[in-house]
Amino acid sequence: MDLALDMNVHNLVSQLVAGMVTSIEIFLLTLLFSLPLGLFIAFVRMSKNSFLQFLAKVYISVMRGTPLMLQLMVVYFSPFYIFGVKITPSYRFIAVIIGFSLNYAAYFAEIYRAGIESIAPGQWEAAQLLGYSKAATFFRIIFPQVIKRILPPVTNEVITLVKDTSLAFVIAVSEMFTQAKAIAAAQANIMPFVAAGLFYYVFNVLVAFVMGRIEKKLSYFN
Repeated sequence: MDLALDMNVHNLVSQLVAGMVTSIEIFLLTLLFSLPLGLFIAFVRMSKNSFLQFLAKVYISVMRGTPLMLQLMVVYFSPFYIFGVKITPSYRFIAVIIGFSLNYAAYFAEIYRAGIESIAPGQWEAAQLLGYSKAATFFRIIFPQVIKRILPPVTNEVITLVKDTSLAFVIAVSEMFTQAKAIAAAQANIMPFVAAGLFYYVFNVLVAFVMGRIEKKLSYFN
C-alpha cells in the first residue's frame, strides 16, 4: 500500500515538474524573441516613413486589441486553413512561442518607444557634434538610459507573461496549469492547483527580485 502511494505521489510530482519545465521554456523563449523584436517594431513605429509607421501602428493595435488566446489559435491553425499544410503535434509548442512572441513584442515596442522619446533631443545632437554615428549614439548613450527608464513597465509585462504561459492550454500544450488541472480532475484533489499557484507565485517573486537587482545596478543613470 505504501509503495503504491509513493509511486502515485512520484508520478504526480513528475507530471507537475514536466509542466513546470514547459512553462519556463515558454517564458524564456518568449523573452528571447519578443524583446529584440519589440525594439525593431519601435524603430519602425518611429520611422519617418509614414507607410512603415502605419504598418507598425496597425500591428501594435491588433496585437494589443485582440485576446492572446485568439492569436494563439490563429497562429496554430493558419498553416492548415491558408496554405493547406498538415499540422503536426510538434508544431503546437512552436505556435505557442510564435504567438507569445508576436503578442509581447507589441507591448515591448510601445514601452521602448516611450523610453526612447523621453530622452532629451539635445543628447542626440551633442553626440553627433562629438563625432558619434547614429548607431553609436543610440547604443552607447541613449539605450542605457532607456533601459533604466523602462525597467518598471517591462517588469510588469514580464510578470504578466509568467501567468499568461497558462494560456498555452488552448492549443493543447501541457504547461504547468494544464498538468495541474488534469491531475486535479483525475484525483478529485485541489492540491495540484495549490502547487501550481505556488509555482507561479514563487516564479513571479524571483522575476521581480532579478529585475529589481538589474534596476539597482543601473541606478547610476539618473
